[in-house]
Amino acid sequence: MGTTGQLSAVPEPKYWHLRTVLLRAIDSEFSTGQVLPNERELAARFGVARATLRQALDQLELEGRLVRRRGIGTLIAAPRVGVPVSRQEEGWPGAGRSQAWRTVDCTTAPASAQLAQSLGIVEGATVHTVRRVRLVEGRPMATESLHVPASALPHLPGFRAESDRARSVLRQLERLEVDGESRAVELGVAEADEAVLLERPPGTPVLVMTTQYASAGRLVALAVSTYRADTCKLTFGETGLVEVTPVGAAGAAAEVRTAS
Repeated sequence: MGTTGQLSAVPEPKYWHLRTVLLRAIDSEFSTGQVLPNERELAARFGVARATLRQALDQLELEGRLVRRRGIGTLIAAPRVGVPVSRQEEGWPGAGRSQAWRTVDCTTAPASAQLAQSLGIVEGATVHTVRRVRLVEGRPMATESLHVPASALPHLPGFRAESDRARSVLRQLERLEVDGESRAVELGVAEADEAVLLERPPGTPVLVMTTQYASAGRLVALAVSTYRADTCKLTFGETGLVEVTPVGAAGAAAEVRTAS
């Protein structure tokens, strides 16, 4: 059933047209950190209702082009920060990344059916999960849940405190030799727990990157990282062969495979 004619006949919402006009003004008249005129002045300048203006400003804030500061006003946001995510730049998801990642907690529990399928283990098998926050220039930019099957770390020593458990898991993981990895990136929204760690409202757009690590021919770790889509862009570096495969009819997700 064709819908092209119907879609082309749909008028552009007023706030969306205003968003485009505001973007042109931002790029030509304002610089990073500069405060925009107040809503009354902007509404008068562009000849729109303040409700329409607020919709446009909300959209630009959602996209990371504007940032609101209580007591200051609406500012032009800084360009997105390039965040390296390739293993060549970051190393293993262990102690080598400790400067960028801050551990939140570590739990050991039986794997759910979904997690077991993702890790290629039996449901109920023991899995260590380390939750972390990635800081860039002192700001929370991403959260991560790193799942490691207990069977991948058979010589993990005992631990008394949760912090010791997290350090032990990461150190033992770093000692394994990686012989393959795959990454999938898709658009999502921050759930309640993630939003708290990212210091953003629930529902904030995020980039969800799922990384599988293999060692000795088996999957030894699964990292699910949630990056703020409004303030960062992911950089994969020069990793050789890169293959991007769209997933789904709309192409809303893509799998990125890098040569090791």
